[in-house]
Amino acid sequence: MPIDPNIPLERCRNIGIAAHIDAGKTTTTERILYYTGLTHKLGEVHEGTATMDYLPQERERGITITAAATTTYWNWQDQKYRINIIDTPGHVDFTVEVERSMRVLDGAVAVFCGVAGVQPQSETVWRQANRYKVPRICFVNKMDRAGANFFAVVEQIRERLGAKAVPIQVPIGAEDNFKGVVDLITMEAKIWNEEDLGMTYKVVPIPDDLKADVEKWRTFLLETVAEYDDALMEKYFSDPTSITPDEIRAALRKGTVARELFPVLCGSAFKNKGVQALLDAVCAFLPSPLDIEAVKGINPKTGEEEVRPVDINAPLAALAFKIVTDPYVGKLTFIRVYSGVLKAGSYVLNTRTGQKERVSRLIQLHANKQNLVDELAVGDIGAVVGVREVRTGDTLCDEAHPIALESMTFPEPVIQKAIEPKTQADSDKLATALAKLAEEDPTFRYWVDEESLQTIIAGMGELHLEIIVDRLRREFKVEVNEGEPQVAYRETITASVVHRELFKKQTGGRGKYADVVIEFSPYDKGHFEFINEIKGGVIPREFIPSVEKGILQAMQDGIIAGYPATGIRARLFDGSYHEVDSDSLSFEIAGRYAFREGCKKANPIILEPIMKVEVETPDEYTGGIVGDLNRRRGQITGMNMRGGLQVVTALVPLKELFGYVTQLRTLSSGRAYAVMEFSHYQPVPPHIQEQIVAQSKGLKAIKEQV
Repeated sequence: MPIDPNIPLERCRNIGIAAHIDAGKTTTTERILYYTGLTHKLGEVHEGTATMDYLPQERERGITITAAATTTYWNWQDQKYRINIIDTPGHVDFTVEVERSMRVLDGAVAVFCGVAGVQPQSETVWRQANRYKVPRICFVNKMDRAGANFFAVVEQIRERLGAKAVPIQVPIGAEDNFKGVVDLITMEAKIWNEEDLGMTYKVVPIPDDLKADVEKWRTFLLETVAEYDDALMEKYFSDPTSITPDEIRAALRKGTVARELFPVLCGSAFKNKGVQALLDAVCAFLPSPLDIEAVKGINPKTGEEEVRPVDINAPLAALAFKIVTDPYVGKLTFIRVYSGVLKAGSYVLNTRTGQKERVSRLIQLHANKQNLVDELAVGDIGAVVGVREVRTGDTLCDEAHPIALESMTFPEPVIQKAIEPKTQADSDKLATALAKLAEEDPTFRYWVDEESLQTIIAGMGELHLEIIVDRLRREFKVEVNEGEPQVAYRETITASVVHRELFKKQTGGRGKYADVVIEFSPYDKGHFEFINEIKGGVIPREFIPSVEKGILQAMQDGIIAGYPATGIRARLFDGSYHEVDSDSLSFEIAGRYAFREGCKKANPIILEPIMKVEVETPDEYTGGIVGDLNRRRGQITGMNMRGGLQVVTALVPLKELFGYVTQLRTLSSGRAYAVMEFSHYQPVPPHIQEQIVAQSKGLKAIKEQV
C-alpha cells in the first residue's frame, strides 16, 4: 500500500500498541490491519500466523520479540487518516524495544487484559510512556474471558498507574455474553454482527439493566470534559443535554494530548469486537505530529540548544531508533523524521560520528515487507538503506544545519553466559554475527574474556540470551556450545579511604614517575564521579585526565573478586611530579594502582542484581510458592487477589531464579505464571560473598597453572 501524499500532517498518527505480555497487543494489531484492509486474512498469534510477529522464534513461542512497524489507513468522519503503527513486545527481556519505540511515537494504545488488569509490565510500559511524554488511550481487551471486569480495570489504572482514566464506553454483557458497548459520547448502544467478523454493528436501545451505569459514567464523562473548556462548563451547569458529541470529543482530545486524561475503551480483539471503535478513538484523541512539542536538540558546533519546528520546509532532523540486519538489503535503519524531508539519494550528517552518509534507498515498512519510496517527510516513520556507521539513538540531519537530538538510555545487562563455536567455520562467522546482533540490540553485549579466551554474551534475562543463541543458529548459521548462565555481579566500597600511590621506575635513562593522593568514597548517585582538587599545579593539568583513565580501567577488574566496580567517588587532591620522568602513562598507571590498593582498605563488598517477581497462581498453590520464594532468599512484598487468582510479589536475587519458571510449573501443575524484571542492586550476604571471592580466587589459580 503506497504512501498517500494527499493526507495532511494533522491526519497522521504515529502510534504504538504496548502492554504486559499476553494482554493481546499483537492480536489487536492484527485486527487493525484486517479492518483497515491491509491484510485480507486474520493473523493469529496462537496459530503462528500473525503478520507482525515475523521472526520464526516469535511465531513458535507466540510472543513478540522485536517491535514491528507498519503503515495503514482508516476513514473516520468521512476523512482518510494515515496511521503508522509499531507493535511492541510485552516481555521484560525485550524492554529495549518498547523504550526505543516510545521515544519516536506521538501516541500509544495501552492494552490491558480484562481479567488480569494492570500487571507488572503494564506499569513498566506506562512509566516509559511517562518518561517520553506520550499521550495514551486505554483498551481493555479480552472482555469475553471468564472473570473479565471492565470497571475493576479502570479502577486499577487509576490506583496503580495514578492516571485519570475516563471510560467512554460501558460494556454490554460480559464473559461469554459480551456482545457490544454503549458509546457514552453519542449515547448509542452498539451490538456487533457476528456473521461479518464484527465488521459492522447495529444500533439498539440501551438495555434497561445498564441504564443506571450508563447514566453514572456519562455524568462522570461530562464533569471531566467540562473542566477543559469554560464554555462546556457553562453548558454543563445550565443544560447538560445541549453538549454535543463533537464538543465532548474536542475537550477529551485536549485533555488526552496534554496527558491529563486517558480515555478507556473495551473489546475483545480475538473475537473481533471493539477494534473499529478503537481506531476511531486513535483518530479522534491521539495527537498528530503537529500537536506535539517541536523537537529540541544541541547544535554540536556551538553547544547551544536549538528547536526544529514540525515543518517540511525546516532543515532535516531525524532520529535512528532501531537497526535491523536484513538478509536481502543489508543494514536497515529505522528512523523518525522530526522536521524537513529526507530524499532517496541525498546525503545526511550523522552528528555522533561527524561523517556524511549517502541514503541510497528509503523504505516504507509493513512488518518484514518493504515498499520503496522517494522520500520520507516530517512525521514519517520508515527505514533507510545505505547508512553504514549508525547506532541506535543517532541523529541524521542536514549538513548545513547540524543538530544532535536527545539520544536514548538503555539498561545494563544483568545476566551473562559463555559460548564457544563448535567448529572453526563457526568461529570465523561468530564475531560477525555477534557484532550485527549487538548493533541491533543496545541491551545485548559481548566480549572475549582475556584470561579464559571465552566469548561472553550478556543480556536482560534468560529468555533474551536464549533468543540470541537461537538467532545465531537460524539466521547466521553459527552453531555454539553454551555455558551455564552467570550473574553480572558488581563491586563497590562502603567506607572512605585516603591512599597515596607513588609510582617510580628508574632503569637508566628516562624513568617513570607519578605521585597521587586520592580519597575514595561511596557514591550513591551513579557509576563513578571524579573530582579534581589539585591546586598550585602540584600535578600538571595535562596529566589529570590520565589519572581518571587509570581509575576507570582498574574499576573494570574490580576490587576483591574481579567484577566491575561501581558507585565510587575519587577525589584527587594532592601529589607531585618529576620534570623529566613524569608523563601521561605514569599517571595512568598510578591511578590504576591507587584504585586497586586504596579500595581494598575501604570495606569492599559485592552487589547482586535483585529482580522484582510477580506470580499469579490459583489460591491452593500459594503456600508452596511462597515457601519456595523464601528458600530462594526472596522477600515477599505483597499478596492480593486479582481476577480470582492470588498474586504474590517478591524481591528475589537473580542468582536464585535460574530455572525458576520450570520449578513453578511443577509446584502449580502448570497453572501458575510468573514475570520478573530487574529492580536494583544490593549487597550479597557475607557468607555468599565469601563463596564468590573463594570461587574467583580458585578460578584465577587454575588459569595461572594452565
